[in-house]
Amino acid sequence: MALSKAAHIHSAPDLPDQSLTSHRFQPQGPLSGRLRVPGDKSISHRSIMFGALAVGETRVTGLLEGEDVMATAAAMRAMGATITKQGDEWRIHGVGVGGLLQPTGALDMGNSGTSTRLLMGLVASHGITAAFTGDASLSKRPMGRVIEPLSRMGASFEASPGGTLPLLMRGAQPAVPIEYRLPVASAQVKSAVLLAGLNTPGITTVIEPVPTRDHSERMLRGFGAELDVEEIGGERIIRIHGEAELKPQQVVVPGDPSSAAFFIVAALITEGSDLVIENIGLNPTRAGLIEVLRQMGGNIEELDRREVGGEPVADLRVKHSALTGIEVDPAITPSMIDEFPVLFVAAALAEGTTLTSGLDELRVKESDRLSAMAAALTLAGARVTECEDGLVIEGTGGEPLAGTGEEPVTTHLDHRIAMSMAVAGLASRDGVEVDDTSPIATSFPNFMVMLEGASQ
Repeated sequence: MALSKAAHIHSAPDLPDQSLTSHRFQPQGPLSGRLRVPGDKSISHRSIMFGALAVGETRVTGLLEGEDVMATAAAMRAMGATITKQGDEWRIHGVGVGGLLQPTGALDMGNSGTSTRLLMGLVASHGITAAFTGDASLSKRPMGRVIEPLSRMGASFEASPGGTLPLLMRGAQPAVPIEYRLPVASAQVKSAVLLAGLNTPGITTVIEPVPTRDHSERMLRGFGAELDVEEIGGERIIRIHGEAELKPQQVVVPGDPSSAAFFIVAALITEGSDLVIENIGLNPTRAGLIEVLRQMGGNIEELDRREVGGEPVADLRVKHSALTGIEVDPAITPSMIDEFPVLFVAAALAEGTTLTSGLDELRVKESDRLSAMAAALTLAGARVTECEDGLVIEGTGGEPLAGTGEEPVTTHLDHRIAMSMAVAGLASRDGVEVDDTSPIATSFPNFMVMLEGASQ
């Protein structure tokens, strides 16, 4: 990479006993060849959890080995599962639904909101008590949206002010089945209720006014749970039959579309690029970014479309394209909620104006991603207006961004902000300095090495 080979260490201004690993991302030429991004994070989390609840040995290949997924594995070990790695394969010996053991210490979730919310669902219908802790970023994220339905099922909580971590929860056994209409579009809240329903007598029902990613439903069925989905009046009604028996599976995890997003955008905005990204999961509840980028004029071709473990998969060939700004339909938001930061980068390089709205959820992610990306892109020379629920971005028409000068962009411990601004640096004149690249390890440990390799 045309980067400084040694990272610069700076002291964090508000945390004098810690350090930030900053890095300057600069133009490095076209992206070409073939690459394979890490396994899908959502599917990786669930394969460990469901394997830990099955009776027998589940084997998983392609697992994402980032810090978030490892936090899930550590928590399931603490509650009785045996999880080991042999070669490229992870082996999970489960305890059975209803068989979770009392953990002896707090469950440290690191930076992972998915781990926290889904595991709270699992614990909710088991007769155990668990304490959940996390890093500074996770400890600011709202857990009330999960606490509310799980409390209705019988679990009890002692949370920090504002319903955040650290918190102590006591599961209920038996828990009470409920019918729950999601007040916000959230696959994590939906999954938490469904997972609580696994060990709850009777039928637990979740009503989704707006469809969200459906990995939980697909995988629960694959592991043998009795789960029904129907659509009535545009809403999805999901019912899970409790006291389930999960059967061990062999899981092949497809490449994470959220990780692929950074390379898709990087190839689209870097002149001369022609890149193939292999084995990408194209679940329709996750593929919104590709649809939006195509609407903007992006040349993204699907090669060898196939199905692996119930999930649609393809190789993606991405070529440099002249992008045009659009108004993004808010209805597509749930299928690309994690990809908006890097979409904002694409919009900054497009011709004309891109308008986004309905993105309130981005304000309660690892950071306030609307505010953080508005500030970061503005610092890099983009023209951005921050609105209450979205950004308005005036593109450069393909001209490089100026870059950040000596002042680094602030990532707020958010891996997607860091990677998105790394991509922006590729399409800048003077480079983009990112204040801290260490959070990238939560989801994409070899991102920087792979980015460098794609341009050689």
